[in-house]
Amino acid sequence: MTKKIIAMTLMLLANMMICSAADKADSKTLIDFGTAGVGQQLKAGCDQVTYKATADGLVVNIAAGDNGYPGLSIKPNTPAWDLSKFGHIEAKVTNTGDTTVSLSLRVDNAGHWKTNPWNCESKSIKPGETSVIKVIFGYQYGMKPGFKLNSSEVINLLVFSNKAKKDMQFRIDSIIATGSAGEKPPIKPENVRIKPVNGYLVGGADIKLDVEKQTYVADGVKAVPVTIGGQQTVGFVFPGTKSSHKVALTPIMGAWNLGLTTEIVVKLTNKGKTTVIPSAQAFSGQKDGTVKVDGEPLRPGASCEITIPYEPEKPWEGPHHDILKAHVKDKVAGTGTDFASQKVRKIMLYAKHDGEASLLVDSIRAVVSNAKTPEWLGKRPPVEGDWTLAFDEQFNGNSIDLQKWNYYGPNWWGVSKLTHWSKDNVIVKDGIAKMHFEKKTGWHNDDPETKHESPYTGGYLDTYGKWTQKYGYFETRIKLPVAQGLWPAFWLMPDRGVEAGEQWKRADTGNGGMEFDIMEHLTSWGPYRYTIAMHWDGYQKNHKATGATVYFKPDADGFVTSGLLWTPGLAVFYCQGKEVARWENQRICSVPSNMIFTMPVGGWENAKSPTDSELPVDLEIDYVRVWQRNDLMEK
Repeated sequence: MTKKIIAMTLMLLANMMICSAADKADSKTLIDFGTAGVGQQLKAGCDQVTYKATADGLVVNIAAGDNGYPGLSIKPNTPAWDLSKFGHIEAKVTNTGDTTVSLSLRVDNAGHWKTNPWNCESKSIKPGETSVIKVIFGYQYGMKPGFKLNSSEVINLLVFSNKAKKDMQFRIDSIIATGSAGEKPPIKPENVRIKPVNGYLVGGADIKLDVEKQTYVADGVKAVPVTIGGQQTVGFVFPGTKSSHKVALTPIMGAWNLGLTTEIVVKLTNKGKTTVIPSAQAFSGQKDGTVKVDGEPLRPGASCEITIPYEPEKPWEGPHHDILKAHVKDKVAGTGTDFASQKVRKIMLYAKHDGEASLLVDSIRAVVSNAKTPEWLGKRPPVEGDWTLAFDEQFNGNSIDLQKWNYYGPNWWGVSKLTHWSKDNVIVKDGIAKMHFEKKTGWHNDDPETKHESPYTGGYLDTYGKWTQKYGYFETRIKLPVAQGLWPAFWLMPDRGVEAGEQWKRADTGNGGMEFDIMEHLTSWGPYRYTIAMHWDGYQKNHKATGATVYFKPDADGFVTSGLLWTPGLAVFYCQGKEVARWENQRICSVPSNMIFTMPVGGWENAKSPTDSELPVDLEIDYVRVWQRNDLMEK
C-alpha cells in the first residue's frame, strides 16, 4: 500500500513538473525585477516618476504634476525582444495607492514617433485591485486593428498614466509574453455586425428567425412563429386590453449592418378581425432612431408597406448659443439624426387597434432607392439672387488643369501616415477626375526627400495658392468608393495669401477662419452616409467644432451632389439639392478659402485598412462649380 502511495505521489510530482515546464514554454518573462542590474533596463520619463525594484515587483510612484503622460520605459537587455512565437504581452499591475489609476502599456518597434510604431492598451485600476493590461500584437486602443507590430523586434515597453492630479502608487508584478502567434482579440457578441442576405432582416429565403430570442413583447402580446413557403417569419397577437402596443425585432446578436442601403421596407398583413393602424421605426441605440413612420389603417385581410428612411424628418440646425468646445452634439431639438445605419439594433413596430388584433410580418428588408434631384442642381445655387459662376471645372480633356489645381499637398489625416499622394493617381478621362487609390509603396508627393514612404498611394487635389473665394455657393458631384478604411472628403480651408506670412497664419482657422467639411465620409459607414462639419480656433485646446450626419439616396448613376451656401454669418449645407444642415452664427468663416479633395487611409470610426482584394478603388469627381453672389464680390 505504501509503495503504491509513493508511486502515485512520484507520478503526481512528475506531472506537476511537466505542467510547470509547459507553462514556462508557453510564456516568456520579459523582465525579472528581483535580479541584480535590472535598473539598467528602466528609465523614468520625467521627474514626477520614481521607482524601486523589489523581489515582489517594481514599485512605481507618480507625483502629482503637469506632465501629460508620466511613466517609465522598460527595455530589453539585448537590442530587442524576439517575441515572434507569442501573440501578446501582458503586464500584471497592483494599485498600492489610495486613488484610482488609469494605466497604459505601450509596446514599441523602432521608427519615428510621428509614425506611431507601437500598439497600446489602457486599463483603469482601483485602489487595492490587481489587474492585467494586455496588448495583442497588431491591435490597440480597445483591441482594434492598428499598427502592424513586428513582434520579433520589440525594443521598448512604456508604462504610463494620464496626467496625475493626485499622487499615485502601483506595483508592476510581472510582464510576460504569451499567447499564440497571430492571435486575434475575441469578438464580443455586442460588437458583431450582421450584413443581411439580400437585405432581408425578416422573411426572405434562408433567413432564420429565432422568435423567442429575436422578439420583444409586453403587455400580453404574443409572438407566434410562422412559416410561409419555407420562409420563417413572425405574427403578433395583440390583446384587447389596450388600444396600442409596441413590439421589437432584433438581430440574433450584435447589430444589423445596413450601411449598403438607404431605407427599410416593412411589409405587414392584418390577420385579425380588427382594423389596425401600424407604425414602424428603426433604432441603432436606446434613443438614436429614425423617424417613426405611420401606415394607413389596415383592414382585416389587407396588406401594406411602410418605408423607413434613414434621413431625418427635419434638417440639422445648429445651436443658437455659442459653442465653447469641440465636437459638441448640441442642436435645435427635433432636427438632424444620431441614427447609425451600420449598427441597427432593433426594428420597432407599433399597433393601434380597438379590440384584439393580429399582424403578420411578411418581411422586413433594407434596400437602396434613388434620389429624385431637382432640375436646378448643377446649374445654379439653391436660392434666389444675383449670382455669377466663378469657378467651373468639368474635367474635360485628359489631364488636370494646373492653372486651377495642385496634385501635391500635405497628408495630416492618415492613420500612421499610411498614405502618400502621387500625380499619377489623379486620372482625368471622359469628363471625370478619378482619385485612384491603390496598394503601392512610394514616396509622398513623389519626392524621396520627404523621407515619407508608405504602402498606399492616392490622389490629391486642392486650389491652394491658385484660387480662393470668400462666401458663395460651392458644389461638387462625386461617387464614393466601397472599400473599408478610407476617408474621402471635399472641404475648404482658409487661405489668406502669401502676404499673411507663415503657413500657420495663412491657413489659421482662428481669427475669422474656419474649416468647412462639405462632404466627409468614412467608408465603414457604407456609401450612403457622410458628415458635414465646421472647425475653428485651431486644433489644440481652443479647438471648437460642430456638425451633422447626412444620409442620402444616390442619383441614377450612383453619384451624390453636395453643396455649401456660405454667406456672412450663415452656412447652409445641401445634399442632392435638399437642405440637410444649417448654422447661423456670427462666428461663421469670414476669410477667403481654397477647395480640397483628399482620400487617405484613416478616420475616427474606420477600424481597418482596406484589404488587398478591395483595391484599387476610385473617388470619382464629375464636376466642381462655385457661384458668387454679386453683392458679396470683393472689390
